[in-house]
Amino acid sequence: MEQVLENRLQEIFNHLHEHPEVGWKEVNTTEYLINFLEQEGLQPQRFANMTGLYVDIGEGTPKVGFRTDIDALWQEVKGTFQANHSCGHDGHMTVALGVVLLLKEMASSLPGAVRILFQPAEETGQGAKAVSQAGCVDSLEYLFGMHVRPLIELEDGTYAPAIYHGAAKQIKGEIKGVEAHGARPEQGINAVEVASALVENLKRIWTSPTESASIKMTQVQAGGASTNIIPGYATFSIDARAQKNETMEELSAGFERVISAVSKLYDVTINYEITANIVASQVDEAAQDIMATAIQDVAGEEECMPAIVTPGGEDFHFYTYDKPALKATMLGLGCGVTPGLHHPEMTFNQDRLPTGAEIIARALVLALEQIESGEDK
Repeated sequence: MEQVLENRLQEIFNHLHEHPEVGWKEVNTTEYLINFLEQEGLQPQRFANMTGLYVDIGEGTPKVGFRTDIDALWQEVKGTFQANHSCGHDGHMTVALGVVLLLKEMASSLPGAVRILFQPAEETGQGAKAVSQAGCVDSLEYLFGMHVRPLIELEDGTYAPAIYHGAAKQIKGEIKGVEAHGARPEQGINAVEVASALVENLKRIWTSPTESASIKMTQVQAGGASTNIIPGYATFSIDARAQKNETMEELSAGFERVISAVSKLYDVTINYEITANIVASQVDEAAQDIMATAIQDVAGEEECMPAIVTPGGEDFHFYTYDKPALKATMLGLGCGVTPGLHHPEMTFNQDRLPTGAEIIARALVLALEQIESGEDK
């Protein structure tokens, strides 16, 4: 079974890696997953009005689940902008299908049902919210996730029972100034100068130095082909990060003060919208303990590392934000990610994917056993 699983997962990974699709447009990815699961004799269910799906294995109402993300990033790769699996979601899906294959073999002996969720649009920060609000996790008591980790966090072949992600917020905005001749700047409102004022004042949003946090402008576009015109219109993007949700609230309040102050200073209209709002992790101790036991059972005690604290964000944590009673954690998969996550040429050791599938399958069974015995109450 072990070699057969490795061969099948390599084939699955190769296909998914070569056919990336961005969030909310994972149409062919969804079809591939549906077809795979149906060929395995299962009955996958599509999410209503969006891409993605879920499948249940075992008898009864599912009480434990595993969520994988299915979207890719849009980025420049060797001079061309394209969809690209540089965040490891191709590996995550591969692990999820490996979990399906493992659980299918033991379906008759499972002490309950398991739900595997193939969630769209993680990179938009909106996918988990949509799946949660659709009621797809309402019956679950435990929910597990996973993410491949860079070498700076985990050595290849080691595993962490939890990932403490930070909060992240993405903001897009526009500045509506007044165009003027370059020789008469006093007749206009220079959108570039307004954007520069935003940049400078964002630096003055203070939070506790003991808490990791940052807020900065990551995009600004203004002006046209003619360089003798004061640009009156600009668009911008803001990226905010904080290790805790409370610190993100402080950054958000500071951002609103900056927008208000700069608007008044330049007598200009600045509009903005929050395009992604990812909450910080809320890891459950019981779920983390189950994952640690699963790692030790499958990979050995020496390969089980402490929980990871990382500044990156993950919309998986919206599930526990939206459903506080849900017990959740994410497996950190040490697989030699290099040069790093979101790098256009990111690679990792695919040989770790079968082990990841075995760990997740073991964690799901352990959670079912705890529910059946009543130990999780």
